[in-house]
Amino acid sequence: MTTCSAPGKVYLFGEHAVVYGEPAVPCAVERRARVTVEPRDDERVRVDAADLSLDGFTVTWGGSIDDRPDIDVPASLVEAAMEYIEAAVRQARDAADAPGAGFDITVKSAIPLGAGLGSSAAVVVAGIDAATRALGTELDPEEVARRAYEAEHEVQDGQASRADTYCSAMGGAVRVEGDDTRTIDAPPLPFVVGYDGGAGDTGELVAGVRALREEHAFAADTVETVGDLTREGERLLAAADPESEPSDDLLAELGELMDFNHGLLEALGVSARSLDAMVWAARDAGAHGAKLTGAGGGGCIVALDTSTETEHALGYTAECEQSFRAELATEGVRVEAA
Repeated sequence: MTTCSAPGKVYLFGEHAVVYGEPAVPCAVERRARVTVEPRDDERVRVDAADLSLDGFTVTWGGSIDDRPDIDVPASLVEAAMEYIEAAVRQARDAADAPGAGFDITVKSAIPLGAGLGSSAAVVVAGIDAATRALGTELDPEEVARRAYEAEHEVQDGQASRADTYCSAMGGAVRVEGDDTRTIDAPPLPFVVGYDGGAGDTGELVAGVRALREEHAFAADTVETVGDLTREGERLLAAADPESEPSDDLLAELGELMDFNHGLLEALGVSARSLDAMVWAARDAGAHGAKLTGAGGGGCIVALDTSTETEHALGYTAECEQSFRAELATEGVRVEAA
């Protein structure tokens, strides 16, 4: 039995624009998905996913993972929750050269589903690492990231970015621009997350931005502007000492860019009233900056605040179901038990 975990993430800058080759800076946070894998003597795969839906479920299927699972819950729920796990299983079997390997898999996650915190990426990254290790094959984090991206790319019909999976596998802050992925230095940024309890439809939101960008030149300019402010944010991070607490001046400059980034995402139509309400609650509480994180349409916002005021204010905001601090996760995918 092998257990691996991988962190979720927040976008400091660059979501949506990264789809069009602009840079993005996601940061791993200490909210983790844990996947436990035990090889079976047959080709069947059993998944116990207590946290991947409101009530959780257990699925068992056999032979080919392309076979439809036999389970008495709505098909849409099974398909949405299982597609990423199925893709991770395919990648693990391929990496370990074990096409007929069966698994008992248990998934536990502290990352809200579909909220913009990289839940699917964390499950895929941890799942591939745990399954390959359980079969006696160890992959380095870069290879885990590559295979996790291939899994998400398959599930998302070619629309996936490398940002989420690379950040989850490597940890810390990363820079993604097209196929160019690398870690970058960042100080321990004081993230505060607000969650509205909902989730946006990533595919629909990405398609909406694409349609807007194709119809209006100013929308394409807006996407490019997100890329420009991301590069400015990178410059600020590069000048900071990664071993020291960030200065108020640095947080103020990063926060201003975050505010701009949120405004541009609003203009592209991917925010929501609940997200805007949480962003303004955070700013009114004294946060250095706040923005939505992820695809938008619902889910989470991220703010920068060293005090307790933003978390406290979000807790009293009607649109916010949950608020919490989220430390920068300096370690990506890791083994928890083997």
